[in-house]
Amino acid sequence: MRLLLDTHALLWYIWGDSNLTAIARKAIEDPHNIIYVSTASQWEITIKYSLGKLILNLSLPDFLAKRIDGNGFLTLPIERTHLLTLASLSMHHRDPFDRILIAQSIAEVMPIISGDAALDAYSVTRIW
Repeated sequence: MRLLLDTHALLWYIWGDSNLTAIARKAIEDPHNIIYVSTASQWEITIKYSLGKLILNLSLPDFLAKRIDGNGFLTLPIERTHLLTLASLSMHHRDPFDRILIAQSIAEVMPIISGDAALDAYSVTRIW
């Protein structure tokens, strides 16, 4: 199954954070699943790192290469179909990074691994 990681789920997985549920961790580690990290999540990490709001134990290029690529996660680029889906979303959730992840999840018919219950207002399958 193809799964999309929300930014916080990605970071919690990488850091071994106990906030990541056992169900989410099992889905990420299941060798039958293909895990995607959106360009939007990588952009969000980059912005927060640049602002000093996110401390990484590696340089940003090394973090992206070793922690995303190194875990075998694939990048999900932002496509026009995602943007068109985004334009049709109601405003239940206002965070722009989360909104594009919701749109990608819907457009790709891909469940999202996220602890954000606000996503349940949309037609996404959320694994948590």
